[in-house]
Amino acid sequence: MNIANKVTMVRLFLIPVFVLVYYYYGASYNVAAIIFIIASLTDAIDGHLARSRNLITNFGKFVDPLVDKVLTLAAFIVLVESKIIPAWAVIIIVARELIITGFRTLAADMGITIAASVWGKAKTISQMVSLVLLLLESEFTHMIGIYVFYLAVILTIISGLDYIIKNKKVLDLENI
Repeated sequence: MNIANKVTMVRLFLIPVFVLVYYYYGASYNVAAIIFIIASLTDAIDGHLARSRNLITNFGKFVDPLVDKVLTLAAFIVLVESKIIPAWAVIIIVARELIITGFRTLAADMGITIAASVWGKAKTISQMVSLVLLLLESEFTHMIGIYVFYLAVILTIISGLDYIIKNKKVLDLENI
């Protein structure tokens, strides 16, 4: 296992640590927020390592985005359970992730690679920023975090539609 994949595995290990710390400490002391931030930063680190050292592997291509989704969804779920954000909005986020992951899998099976779009990148950034702001113990960051969260929900919908509309050939029934 190369260094980039090891960093991804560290992120995977940090997910249950983040959840356990969140439930133990709650938002107090910002410990869970710090763990989430560290875990999120490992995504940039493993991506940089993989690209700069030519360490891109099939394992990494599969596991890295999966671990990213599990991390963000774990954070969204603990925030729903804490009644900080509404479940209906997280359901939209989860549904989009599942639909686009399935869509990308279908496209890959057809030999089509669907690159991340500007909308997808904006969605990811807004989700991560909202999660950090909502995890931090501060009334001010929570207030801003809620606005960024709803922006993330809107960008989640837009980016999902954008992927499907731009790649509608994947849904051509004759190709399936």
